[in-house]
Order: sequence, then C-alpha cells, then structure tokens
Amino acid sequence: MRDKDVFTTGEVAKICSVTIRTVIKWFESGDLEGYKIPGSKDRRIPRDNLVAFMQRHGIPMRGLEGSRRRRRILIADDDRELVEILRDDLADLGLFDIRVAHSGYEAGMVTADFKPDLLLLDYNLGDITGVEVVKLVRDNDALKRTRIILMSGMLRGKKAEQAVEAGADGFLPKPFEFDALKTRVFDLLEMA
Repeated sequence: MRDKDVFTTGEVAKICSVTIRTVIKWFESGDLEGYKIPGSKDRRIPRDNLVAFMQRHGIPMRGLEGSRRRRRILIADDDRELVEILRDDLADLGLFDIRVAHSGYEAGMVTADFKPDLLLLDYNLGDITGVEVVKLVRDNDALKRTRIILMSGMLRGKKAEQAVEAGADGFLPKPFEFDALKTRVFDLLEMA
C-alpha cells in the first residue's frame, strides 16, 4: 500500500482495524466520503478523506503510516557542518528522503526537481536570501504544498515575523535543539 492516494474498502478496514461491512456503513451514511467506480459496486476512499475521518473519530493513524510514501525534506543551508548534522539526525528517524543544497541557486534547482514536502531553509544562503527563495517557491504551482521552515541565527523579532509573512510556515532561531526542529517538522507534515 506504499504511496497510495486512494484506498479500497478492504484497505480502509485493515487500516482502521474494522470489518469491510463497517467501512461500507460509514461510506453509505456519508460520514466517510469517497466515490463508487462507475458500473460497479466498488468504492474508493481518497487519502485526505480517510485522514479527516480518522481524525474526527479519534482512530489512530498507525495503520495508515505503512501506506504513505516517505516524506521528502530539503535542507538548504550554506553551513555544511549543520547540514550534515541535520541530515544525519533526520535520516536516523527512518521516515524521510533527504536532499541538501548549499546555495540559493542549488536550492532552487533541487526544489524544482525533488518537490520536497518540507524545505528547511537558512535565511542567508550567500547568493540569495531565504525570503527570496520562499517567494519563488510560493509562486510555483507545483510546490504549493511544500512547507517551509526558515532558520537563522541573525533574524530576531520583527525581521523574523516579516520572513514568516513572506510565506514561510515557521521560523526557528539558530542555534536550536534537534527536538525543537523535530516537533516543528512533525507538526507541519501532520505526522502523529
């Protein structure tokens, strides 16, 4: 079930630890939204509808985790030592495909190709600011779902707020503890 965006009633039953008949009742009542395959009785449930249903009813997401593709994270920072530490720490979690970039230009190229779910972006990349990268990402329709955490050891207060207002989903002042970053990453990627 890896990388699935749509599920059968049997797959939903397995994910939610219920019978297929229960899933059909949820579907027929309209509580679990989906669609029927034309010309058959087969039902399909889109991932987003299933996730919303599970959240509404307090059903643990554990069953869904095995069916999800690994999340993609791009780390863009000109501090090579920090990039290696972050890459290693995130890789140790075993949940992510990770790429790195060390300049704004490289970040743009990798982002366009890799289409990350999350971009960990340093504010000062040397050749371009993080805010400029944020604006470029936000202007690209193919990257609308990419979440961005802007990181900086220089920005504070109003300047940090302005960076977030430019389109970032969050700001993390450097230095930071990995646990603080991990919490932000899991929140933004809606990983329970």
